[in-house]
Amino acid sequence: MLKFTPILLAILYAVVMYRFSVWRTSRELDARSTVLADAGLRRLTDRMAQALDIKHIPVHIYEIEAVNGLAAPDGRIFLTRGFYQRYTRGEVTAEELASVIAHELGHVALGHSRRRMIDFSGQNALRTALAMVLSRFLPGLGIWLANALTSLLAARLSRQDEYEADAYAAALLHKAGIGVAPQKSLFAKLDALTQGRAGVVPAWLMSHPRTEDRIRALEAMETRWRGGAEG
Repeated sequence: MLKFTPILLAILYAVVMYRFSVWRTSRELDARSTVLADAGLRRLTDRMAQALDIKHIPVHIYEIEAVNGLAAPDGRIFLTRGFYQRYTRGEVTAEELASVIAHELGHVALGHSRRRMIDFSGQNALRTALAMVLSRFLPGLGIWLANALTSLLAARLSRQDEYEADAYAAALLHKAGIGVAPQKSLFAKLDALTQGRAGVVPAWLMSHPRTEDRIRALEAMETRWRGGAEG
């Protein structure tokens, strides 16, 4: 029984962490967000809603300065205040910001948002279990190795989610008549907007795919769409 203790503790830890993470995330977003009220963006979200055959896409502003979009586990879509300010200053267009909303809708529709919260808890549990087991055989190195392995796994899963959400957003933007061009142009701006250092980080350690890889994937989709139309 004792040999299963690390696994049982990890499962219990995962359940507790999942519940706590959902509660903490919801509380933080409720406390620091407001409903987005922007006529220009509303016209674009209404077009996407029509394409999805739903009444409305509620979007909220999350009051932090970082440049980001996110989808909460309960399905709500958020743009950060920092991202919205880039739009009001003319650094990004309404269509480009709409592509962010479409991307986050992809995370919701594809189940990424809820799964990521579960994955986060599971990764912490896996890290704890691995550290307990590996530390028995590799004292001093077990914790480091457990962290490295779980980080690699998390990055790979996250990159796949991003490609899938990109594809969903591209299809939605195309159907709504907005087009994929704003999505690609925003990607070209992202490193500067986020002051990112993606160029010096190995791709297998990144939680998001490289910008150029995301653009190439979208262009490959457009090529397939044109081929299908011609056929």
